[in-house]
Amino acid sequence: MQTVTIKTTTKEYDVVIGSGLLAQCGERIFSVLGKCRLAVITDSNVEKHHLKTVMSSLEKAGMDCKSYTFPAGEEHKNMGTLSDILEFLAKERFSRADAVVALGGGVTGDMAGFAAAVYLRGIRYVQLPTSLLACVDSSVGGKTAIDLAGGKNLAGAFLQPELVLCDVDALKTLPQEEFTNGLCEAIKYGVLFDEELFCDFENLTETSLISLIERCITHKGRVVANDEFEKGERKFLNLGHTIGHAVEKCSHYQIKHGYAVAIGLSMIARAGEKLGITEKGTAERIELLFKKHNLPTDTVFSTEELLNVALSDKKRDSDSITLVVPKKIGACILQTEPIENLKKYIALGGEKDGI
Repeated sequence: MQTVTIKTTTKEYDVVIGSGLLAQCGERIFSVLGKCRLAVITDSNVEKHHLKTVMSSLEKAGMDCKSYTFPAGEEHKNMGTLSDILEFLAKERFSRADAVVALGGGVTGDMAGFAAAVYLRGIRYVQLPTSLLACVDSSVGGKTAIDLAGGKNLAGAFLQPELVLCDVDALKTLPQEEFTNGLCEAIKYGVLFDEELFCDFENLTETSLISLIERCITHKGRVVANDEFEKGERKFLNLGHTIGHAVEKCSHYQIKHGYAVAIGLSMIARAGEKLGITEKGTAERIELLFKKHNLPTDTVFSTEELLNVALSDKKRDSDSITLVVPKKIGACILQTEPIENLKKYIALGGEKDGI
């Protein structure tokens, strides 16, 4: 069992990583929130594997809880689903003294967290991530969002959870494709901050998983503590995401988030090398590790298709955009470019040139 304490300007909370935490969630949540009503929000995939365990644990701890299930998939991370969750909370008369429990992967965490942020102008919530992607990244840091027709995560709010419980046993129920989906966000922390962590993903074993998740969360926690609302340092966590989000949108979300970010990260590293920003050989190391874990490094979408979507990226600031570019494994820079230069990065990133 490992615990990482996240300290922000608005809240301090624990992220606990270990085995059997879903079965223990009732007593752990009660110890943090006290006696209150809980709305457990999950999706149709996670419901089959974990909802019964969670509801049983909460009820055993004396918590009054209701559950709401929405259809699984990124395509349901939208205003319609958000509205349905809010109507459920209102119908069940949840109050500001109550809390939301997000049980699931990144989509559920985003949806339930955003609902908690806007219902009654904000109520408490807890994250119970069940995917690797949610464990290492999206459950920590307080970002919540939904997708709009214009792009990914364009409507959202910051709301820090009260507690995060990462049960690694839940990862055993994931299809291999979904586990792989989370690996890119984990490897990202190695590229950003920690070459040793990057190397450890080359020799990933089940026994090392708790330690690797803990190290990823420690890196994210440090960044979030320094820059909770993404005014500076937290922008580093967007490595691979500007192009990655465009790949997701162009595929109508048929390409999963982690797979799309792997493509985006590979492309920005290739572009960085061609522009003399990135140390030679860095792109190849990144691509080889992604390929080792069956993650893609290229896209079929054209420069124009990706550019058209990327121009709506939330990281754009009127006539400029901030890109995260690797200098080498373990060190990246924030590169603010005129918006017209984005096309150059996408085009150069799509050219292999023997890499």
